[in-house]
Formats: sequence, C-alpha cells, structure tokens
Amino acid sequence: MAEIAEIQEIRRKLKKKLDPGRYEHTLGVAFTAAALAMCHGEDILKAELAGTLHDCAKYGTEAEQLMRYRKSGQEPGREILLSPAVLHAKAGRILAEKKYGVTDGDVLNAVEFHTTGRAGMSRLEKIVFIADYIEPGRTKAEDLPRIRRLAFTDLDACMLEILADTVDYLLKKRSHIHPDTLLAKGYFEEIIRGKKSND
Repeated sequence: MAEIAEIQEIRRKLKKKLDPGRYEHTLGVAFTAAALAMCHGEDILKAELAGTLHDCAKYGTEAEQLMRYRKSGQEPGREILLSPAVLHAKAGRILAEKKYGVTDGDVLNAVEFHTTGRAGMSRLEKIVFIADYIEPGRTKAEDLPRIRRLAFTDLDACMLEILADTVDYLLKKRSHIHPDTLLAKGYFEEIIRGKKSND
C-alpha cells in the first residue's frame, strides 16, 4: 500500500524532471484522484500515487520519450507510432515500476491507460483517467462543470462522456484513434445501456 512519505518523495523527484506547468497538472490530477477516491470508496493513497505518477514519463520531446521507451527494452508497435500522445503513458508504466518501485498492478494499469482508457477498467483506472480530464487546471473542454459534477456521481457515465468527446475531437482533427479508446467507448456504452434497461 502507498505511504504518504513515498508519494512525497516521488513528488520531489518529479519536480526536478517535469516543467512547471506539467508538475502543476500532476499535482492537480493527484488531488482530484484522491477526492474521487474518497467519493467512490477507492483507496485514497493509491489514487494519489497513481495520479502523481500518471505523467512521470512526459518530459523531453516525443523523440526523446521514444528513445527512453526503447532503452527500457520495449519496441513501440504500430499503434503507438500512429498515436505518439500515448507513448508517455506506456513509458510511464515502465518508469513507475523500474524507477519509482511501484509493484501494484492496478496503479501501473492506471498510469498506462490514463490516455486511451480500455475495456474492463478498474475503479482506480477510471478515477485517474477522469482526474486527468477534470483537474482544476483544465479549462478548455466543453461542458466541464457538468462533467466534473458527473465524475462525483457516476464514474461509468463520466467515462463515456469523456471518451465520446475524445473520439469526436480526434475525428475532427483527422488524427489516429488508438483501438483501446474505441474499445473503451464501446465497453462503457454497453454498461450505460445495461444501467438504463435496469431502471
């Protein structure tokens, strides 16, 4: 289980690595993840740890991130090369484990899938994904006040809203959509349909 001292030490290390804006965002995600964990009955320190580490590999250029990823013994597949914004999450999982000593699989998954989502996400994974989208420093997404309220009442419905918005945004930009994102969207559509049919 995560300890407060462990999280504080990781913060000190990240402050030296990340640019000031990215570091502030990291603190915002950690704070929001902890608040969502309190609301939804998740381990608060685990949520704070995962939120703190979610962007631990997001420094340097994409080329430098790719080099670090390869240096760890991983070769990026086609989907990562087509969606370079996903790279830092994949590399972040490795860094969280090898550099920061995280062994909890749920925390590692929360770091790895915080950009794409995936089918079958755990509660912690959903919390970190949502916290990344709604943390206090975020201002650009449409309808953010409503999404923030939804995050504290229904994680699954909130996931679907964010994933649908992400897919629409990427389609408008004609950007590649990672398959995990499409699978996640379909997965949460099914969950929400099931909830509605049970009402």
